[in-house]
Amino acid sequence: MPCLATSERYSISLPSGHRFPIAKYELIREQLLWQGIAPAHDFYDPGLAAEEDILRVHSPDYWHRVRDLQLSAAEVRRLGLPQSPELVRRSLSSVAGTVQSALRALRDGIGLSLAGGTHHAFRDRGEGFCVLNDIAVAAAYLLHHGQARQVLVVDLDVHQGDGTARIFRDEPRVFTFSMHAGANYPLRKEQSDLDIALDLGTDDTTYLRILMEALPRLLSEVQPDFIFYQAGVDVLVTDKLGKLALTQAGCRQRDEYVLSLCRAAGLPVAVSMGGGYSEQLRDIVDAHCNTFRVAYELFG
Repeated sequence: MPCLATSERYSISLPSGHRFPIAKYELIREQLLWQGIAPAHDFYDPGLAAEEDILRVHSPDYWHRVRDLQLSAAEVRRLGLPQSPELVRRSLSSVAGTVQSALRALRDGIGLSLAGGTHHAFRDRGEGFCVLNDIAVAAAYLLHHGQARQVLVVDLDVHQGDGTARIFRDEPRVFTFSMHAGANYPLRKEQSDLDIALDLGTDDTTYLRILMEALPRLLSEVQPDFIFYQAGVDVLVTDKLGKLALTQAGCRQRDEYVLSLCRAAGLPVAVSMGGGYSEQLRDIVDAHCNTFRVAYELFG
């Protein structure tokens, strides 16, 4: 049975009009409960990530400046979020959510985090609303503790998982796969182990065809024993920052395909939410909830 990592720490105060949809974290939990997708006892607070786990991925200098609120004005601009004690706790809790989801996946086949997917965080800097790279920390945790041999990161956010790609550039035990809009943020791309840059305006049919051609081949070639799935919903046609053209149904089909493939192959999968910036908050919430609905239908 799936379990869902969530925390009150995920919601923090941001300046009025800020474009990051911070309200989605609380609303997703409420909607999952209200629609009967997940019972209250499936939700748990993952706590805060340990510093030793953070330092397997992030440089001591960067982490200490994050922790001590010593980022420069330029770094804060690049991050896109104001530094605060609440942001530090939020970031540590989000990382813990993905680490704990990975451990639950080893036990239950799947682990779900109602946050995470912060793939623009590099070893020595944060960018694009991403302070710490939760997937990278969780993957390094599994490898360090001998709980995974070969990790596959399936990053289907509309933006390239540049931080994750850079962090694991010289780590053969982690294979990074990013399928994203080509002419979009970040302007300077990193080199994942496999990048698929999609044309702007790619629709459901084309998107799913490309994914269905790529992912089974990767499972065969990489032979992973653990998968991290970054399920960003900024692929939607309604997304302000996405530039692709998936419908809600297409986004759900994407999730069904990835999670069904993992289940059929007997591969544990940890799911994190990633981005979503549709004009209407309900479009973001509905798409994320569909991801978790699919997980319950397949693994419940």
